[in-house]
Amino acid sequence: MPKAPTVSDYMVSSVESVEPDMTVTDVAKKICESNFHGFPVTQDGYLVSFITAKELLRFTGRPRAKIKDVMKMGTICAVPEMSLDDAMRVLFRYGLRNLPVVDRAGKLIGIISNIDVVRSHIEKSRPAKVLSVKTFLERQNGIHLKVVNGDIPVAEALPTQKEVFMDELIGRSYEIKRGLNEPLVVVKRRNGYLVVDGHHRLMAAKRMGATTFNAIILEPDDYDVELGLERTARKWGLYSLSDVKIIEGTKHPFIEMTTKMMDSDELAKLSERLETGHAGGEWPPGEKK
Repeated sequence: MPKAPTVSDYMVSSVESVEPDMTVTDVAKKICESNFHGFPVTQDGYLVSFITAKELLRFTGRPRAKIKDVMKMGTICAVPEMSLDDAMRVLFRYGLRNLPVVDRAGKLIGIISNIDVVRSHIEKSRPAKVLSVKTFLERQNGIHLKVVNGDIPVAEALPTQKEVFMDELIGRSYEIKRGLNEPLVVVKRRNGYLVVDGHHRLMAAKRMGATTFNAIILEPDDYDVELGLERTARKWGLYSLSDVKIIEGTKHPFIEMTTKMMDSDELAKLSERLETGHAGGEWPPGEKK
């Protein structure tokens, strides 16, 4: 039986924090210049509190006050060996976005957020999707497929989708930078890897300069059987990622739905923020430090 995921499997190890002697103005400025709603407060590396933007609003009349004079001592936290399910319950029950992670001595060693929990659940649902794809391809083509996991060269990806949306590429880039990089689903061929699922992720990674991408690879027992997907791709003139058309000026249906309440100026600002990746890091994403 596979081991249940723990906080240490999904926490971010590189954590920004603030110090007790910083002022309300200092911390408010740091929050405004970041994409976080608050920061852990540490003293010599030890976690002593967590200060949020909402809490700082109570002290706008005391801009020079020290954080140690306005913060609440102590905070809810997790330990690395805690199960991810338990951490999710804590986040949910207390209405938290982030949960600092400490070692046995109380030193801050990481942080786990709602997005990390979401990432874990997406990864958990992946096996069922892969099994469905595997079963369909085996029945349609009369072959047997072996499932393996590994990194594939981006240059060897063989697309089966003729177009992608630019706004979705921007959104996928943001997700990748935040560590939400689901593996692709591909079928191994003699001349490369036929992409079954993950074109937007793959194209976004390519734009970010990635040379490899993690994938669930379906390896056939007979490479001479031409797959229906290959025939369709050839019909559309798809032989490399360069043949995939990027649609600009039209929103992906997902983006259209989720941003329909925003005016054009705010939407432009959001797109710029996602494209510049202010909330993320550089490739490769999700590195544990």
